[in-house]
Amino acid sequence: MSWDPNEAGKRRGYHHGNLREALIEAALRLIGEKGPAGFTFAEAARAAGVSPAAPYRHFRDRDELMADVAQRGFEAFSKALRAAWDKGQPSPRSAILRVGRAYLDFARHDPAAYSAMFESNFPLGNYPALNAAGEEAFGVLREACEVIISAMPGGRRAPPMMVALHIWSMSHGIASLFGRGDAARRPLPMAPEDLLEAGMLVYLDGLSGT
Repeated sequence: MSWDPNEAGKRRGYHHGNLREALIEAALRLIGEKGPAGFTFAEAARAAGVSPAAPYRHFRDRDELMADVAQRGFEAFSKALRAAWDKGQPSPRSAILRVGRAYLDFARHDPAAYSAMFESNFPLGNYPALNAAGEEAFGVLREACEVIISAMPGGRRAPPMMVALHIWSMSHGIASLFGRGDAARRPLPMAPEDLLEAGMLVYLDGLSGT
């Protein structure tokens, strides 16, 4: 009896029950091992236990697979940030500090998804659903900053979008340098959460003139 490795791969793929999900999981494992640019489409298929042709049933190419991984990451990220904000309760300032901690938590506990979201290096304009998911996540931070800025003295109000971008940059920088859950994490003589909270408080106090 002859053995066709492609047919065997197809049988393994069907065994997964959901080829798309199996490919997503394989991509996340490979990102964790090799980074978002460290593997090919064929390697993702092999890691999922399917033939090299099987992924084309669901994805046009490797970039489309990575875009799906990143989109799912942003959707989970958005939910985490929204839950942390909790409509600004019990106070907007304490709530936005929780948002910062949630940002770091995501980078630490889902480093592969985080890398796919921010380091995949393909044009977001080619993937409207991914772009929308990213905007939704940033929208939580923008909403939080609008609430915080609205409580500041009228003559000292900075543009909420600018404030959101500043806090996003601070959160992302600390997460990428010090708060990751992979080998790229730098040593830090304090908790990344403490560093981010101190930076956010100094920044917000400077905006409010306190």
